Amino acid sequence: MAAWNNCGMMCASLKASHWSIRTGNCLNIHLQHLRNYCVTSLLRRHSAATNAAAAEAITFVPRHQDTSTTELAEFERVLRRFPRLAVITGAGISTESGVPDYRSAEVGLYARRGHRPITYQEFVSSEPARRRYWARNFAGWPRFSSVQPNAAHHALADWQRRGRCSSLVTQNVDGLHSAAAGGEVTELHGSAHRVRCLGCDFAQSRHQLQRVLERANPQFAAEAPAALRPDGDVELDQDQVSRFVVPPCPDCGGLLMPDIVFFGDSVPRARVDSVRQAVADADALLVVGSSLHVYSAYRHVLQAVELDRPVLILNIGPTRGDKHAFYKLDGRAGLVLPRLRL
Repeated sequence: MAAWNNCGMMCASLKASHWSIRTGNCLNIHLQHLRNYCVTSLLRRHSAATNAAAAEAITFVPRHQDTSTTELAEFERVLRRFPRLAVITGAGISTESGVPDYRSAEVGLYARRGHRPITYQEFVSSEPARRRYWARNFAGWPRFSSVQPNAAHHALADWQRRGRCSSLVTQNVDGLHSAAAGGEVTELHGSAHRVRCLGCDFAQSRHQLQRVLERANPQFAAEAPAALRPDGDVELDQDQVSRFVVPPCPDCGGLLMPDIVFFGDSVPRARVDSVRQAVADADALLVVGSSLHVYSAYRHVLQAVELDRPVLILNIGPTRGDKHAFYKLDGRAGLVLPRLRL
């Protein structure tokens, strides 16, 4: 907008200074050339910014081979055999949106930094650990909350609307499937977009808590200075963390935590039962972008095998469920799913 305003000022100035010595037609031609130049310049800047954002997002996608037309056709043929697909997605589907994962070779957080996420036990038992978590989460929230669904999310949303995906379950806490608005989503590990109290029934959106944290920490800039982590937090130095204020629950004074199943915690029983029923009602189970390293998702692969439901896998690299797979395609979700005609 600033660039366009500058161009408009240049046009006005040109018209004022040259009107007395040029004919109206000649001046209009010069103004049109200038406007065309400005529009072209703006489009180039927008294209460069878009390409830069796309390149940054793709840095979290592990190295992979392009899926051939033959492989794609075979995968499509297999999927068409099963009208009702239960789908479980993992972190690999969101890396193309710029959300890193933990386990991908070379680009996952474990590979790049050796970082291990906070456990439930640490969070509830250690005040310094909670302060560190919330300070990092506060700094990373503006970037994390602004990521958008990619082509893979939108493809599955389309499947939901057309009845090809009978149930959609995700291990991710980023809310991108809900943002794609295809239908109901079971968030196996909860959502980073919600906050709850451990001592009472108080709950609020993460956006609301961000405003509370801003008021409690006016000196603290909510800007991510380093690489985003899979759960939305970033690296901060100890001095920044030590000055951060974490408000208690406004209703009971208890501990606020994101509505996420932390490492060391368990998925609520009712949620597990709901996914088990979804797998039982489906013709096959499709796993997208998950290594299935975490048992909370892998257990449903084992269930599908017990129920004689075929297990189909789309992922970059090996998974824990490969030995159970009826069909496995090594590929990038954002390039494969939108090209399937089901």
